[in-house]
Amino acid sequence: MGEQQPSTWLERLQGQLKIDIDCMDPVEAKRWLPFQPEDQTSNQRLVYEQMISPDNRELFLQTAREYKAKGWEAILTRMSALLCAKNIDNIKGRVLLQSSAFGAYDTNKVVEHARAYAREFEKVGIFKDRFCIKIPCTGPALNASPILLKEGIRTLGTILYSLPQAIAASQAGCLSISPYINFPWFHMDRSQWPDVEDPALQHPMAPRIMHIQETYARLYKETGQPQPLMKPASFISAREAMAMGELGCHHATISEDIIQQLSILSAEANPPPGANVFTETGIPSSRIIHLAKTDPLSGADWDGKLASTDIDYLAENGKELENAIQQDLVTARGVKEALEAFEANELQSKSAIQEVLKQL
Repeated sequence: MGEQQPSTWLERLQGQLKIDIDCMDPVEAKRWLPFQPEDQTSNQRLVYEQMISPDNRELFLQTAREYKAKGWEAILTRMSALLCAKNIDNIKGRVLLQSSAFGAYDTNKVVEHARAYAREFEKVGIFKDRFCIKIPCTGPALNASPILLKEGIRTLGTILYSLPQAIAASQAGCLSISPYINFPWFHMDRSQWPDVEDPALQHPMAPRIMHIQETYARLYKETGQPQPLMKPASFISAREAMAMGELGCHHATISEDIIQQLSILSAEANPPPGANVFTETGIPSSRIIHLAKTDPLSGADWDGKLASTDIDYLAENGKELENAIQQDLVTARGVKEALEAFEANELQSKSAIQEVLKQL
C-alpha cells in the first residue's frame, strides 16, 4: 500500500464547515476543488466579469437581442440568471445573486429586483430551493426580507460588519449572513490590511464574529427559532479562511485564488494556526473564547456592552439599524464604500450592455 497523501488546508477546512465558491466561472469553480462546493455566490463585479468574458459572448448577444425592448436592467437580470445556470450542476446547494446596490435604501426596489431574479431563475429551471438573493444589511433593504420570505424567496444579508446588522438580519428572517472579514480599504490598500499570522486570535474582525455567534446561540435557545447561517466572506489570505473553522462558522465563501492557496498548502508540513484545536460548528474554540469580551474595531472607549436583541432594528424602515450603523464608524464606512464599489460595477455592466445594443 502506498503512503497516505498529506491532507491540505482545503481538506482540513472542508471537515470543519461547508465551502461556498465566490466565483461564477464554471471552469475555475472546478479547477481547484476535489469536491462539489455547497453554494455559489456572486456580486455585481463577478457578474460583470463573466458577462463580458469571450466565453459568454454569444450568450450575451442572444440575451441582448431577446430582451432589447425591456431595457438594460432586464438584460442584466436575465444574464445573471443564465450565468448561474451554467454553474448550477457544479454545486450542491444554492446559487446567489445580489440585489442592486442602487436600491440599498429602498425596500420596494429590493423586493422588485428579487422578484425579477426569481422570475428569470424559474425560466432557466432554477427554483426557490436552489437560489438565494443577497441583500445589503441596511434598514430599508432588510425590510424586504420578510416580504420575500412570505413568497418563498430566501435572502442572505451581505455587506455586514457589525452585531446590530446581524441581529437585524435575524429579525428579518434571513436564511444566512455574510460578515465581511476585511473592509474595502484593506483590499484597496494592503498596507492597511491586518496581515496577521493567526487570524482567529489576532484579526480585528474575529471578536465581532464571536459576538454574532454568541448572540445567535442565545436567540436560538430563547426562541427556538433557527438563526441565519454564518457564511463569512471577503478573505485576503488562506489563513483567514482557515480561521472560520475555529470561529465555528457554518460556511466560508471563498474566491478561486484563495481556494487555490488552500488546495496546495499541506496541513502536515505547514499546519494552519489552531490546527490542533477541536472545533464544533456554531461554537468558537476555547482557545479564542476570551475574545468575545473585546472589540478592537470600536477602539479603546468600547464599554463592553453588546447590541441588545430587544431593539426592533427593522421598525420605521430600519431607523434603529441605520442609527447603529452610523454610530459605528468602521461599519458606516464599510457599508458606504462597499455599496459604492458595487454601484460602479453595475454601471460597468450598464455600459457594456448599451454598447452591445448599439451593435444589434
